[in-house]
Amino acid sequence: MNPQTTSTTAFASPLANATLAAHRERIDVPSYDRDSLQPAIVHFGVGGFHRAHQAVYLDDLAARGVRDCGVIGVSMRSPGMRDALVPQDWLYTVAERGESGASARAVGVTRDILFAPDEPGAVVAALTDPRTTIVSLTITGGAYASMPVPRTGPPADVFALIVEALAQRRRAGLAPFTVLSCDNVPGNGDVARESTLRWAAARDFGLSRWIESEVAFPSSVVDRIVPKTTPDSRSFVRDRFGVDDRWPVISEPYIQWIVEDDFSAGRPPLEEVGVQFVDDVSAYELMKKRLLNGGHCALGYIGLLAGYRRTDEAMADPLLRGYLLSLLDNEIAPLLDEVPEIDLGGYVRTLADRFANPGVGDQLSRLAERGSVKMPGYLLPSVEAGLMRGTPVELLSVAVAAWIRVLRGTGLDGRSIEIADPLAMRLRNLARVGGSNPRPVMGERSIFGDLAEHEGFVAAVERNLWLLERGGIASLLRPHVDPATPTAAR
Repeated sequence: MNPQTTSTTAFASPLANATLAAHRERIDVPSYDRDSLQPAIVHFGVGGFHRAHQAVYLDDLAARGVRDCGVIGVSMRSPGMRDALVPQDWLYTVAERGESGASARAVGVTRDILFAPDEPGAVVAALTDPRTTIVSLTITGGAYASMPVPRTGPPADVFALIVEALAQRRRAGLAPFTVLSCDNVPGNGDVARESTLRWAAARDFGLSRWIESEVAFPSSVVDRIVPKTTPDSRSFVRDRFGVDDRWPVISEPYIQWIVEDDFSAGRPPLEEVGVQFVDDVSAYELMKKRLLNGGHCALGYIGLLAGYRRTDEAMADPLLRGYLLSLLDNEIAPLLDEVPEIDLGGYVRTLADRFANPGVGDQLSRLAERGSVKMPGYLLPSVEAGLMRGTPVELLSVAVAAWIRVLRGTGLDGRSIEIADPLAMRLRNLARVGGSNPRPVMGERSIFGDLAEHEGFVAAVERNLWLLERGGIASLLRPHVDPATPTAAR
């Protein structure tokens, strides 16, 4: 259900410029003159993550008196966000929920949202505005794989729009903007560069060369748990804070943004509000992929098999929490090189606390989706590194076994488990045919590569599948957790 379809109560009042004073007693509201903000950032992808992450940093910056941090949002798929926020003067609520309570703020840096299929000309005009210095992206990984199409009308792809705007800026003698990917894609800056150049080369080789030499594509690492907004999210904001927001965002308190300091035409001083600028984000990116994303995958598969539906429920089970900490501490973290200014042990404990946050309660099904993409991206590289170095991979094999068992489409109790995956039908058939034999699934080289030929690892996965079927979660995990630890695993 679209979150803007729920009803209001007498206590709540709508969110808009005219009502900010009334809301000030219950939530933080913009203290700056919104009309004075310079729209220097065009952002593609106006979903919950952007609105609870990059826009929050920019809102903090605006509160410090910086004016070149206004955002023009661009939606490619639906006008829903635009239509929801127009009556709210582009304001929306971010509610942070932690173990110690909840707080909320109205974010005011969004100045407009454009629906590209309806108004591509307006999008290009925003991109070519001399005030625009940064074009940022949260468009999901698949959007970077789009291929150029013949020009038969207005540009209809993110990178077609970017290239069209860069071509116009080049002809007008304007400095190019920076393209800043904020997607959870390995080497996101390089991927954004490759996608832009692919579209540019299909149009004009000279333009492609100019972009390659003049446009900056810094990589970044972004982190904040932001569940999908639901009608319950809106009800929470309405009932707790008295704000009738058509599309609020719920998030955890934790937030992190690390960016390579490489920009084409300057940038806002985001370091003043906690953004970390570095020469190279690769160590931070690897840490996040292997520990946070890999941990999310393992918890998603095992938690679902244990009968849980939310991360906080799974983490409240001492056996599952003990397994996850052992996996991260003993098998994944030792494979990582030193990360500047980060204590990996402390980072792991922070992750465990974040996963256990009952105020967010992320859905395990969301963590478990797209396993055919996430496994080779987040978990299997640790397996390969461990096998190469001769370090333990038994706990990693447990996670792989749990994924293969989830692929069958039912839990250990027989209840249906529906997980979105681009290869769902094929993998489900292979998992069902294999039963306790993982080889049919592990033979998928696009996922497992050469790991299917490592008989020791395959045998470990097979043993864990067998244990799952015959003894359940407890028999699978108990050997890896302190035997004195009580368990509520089902």
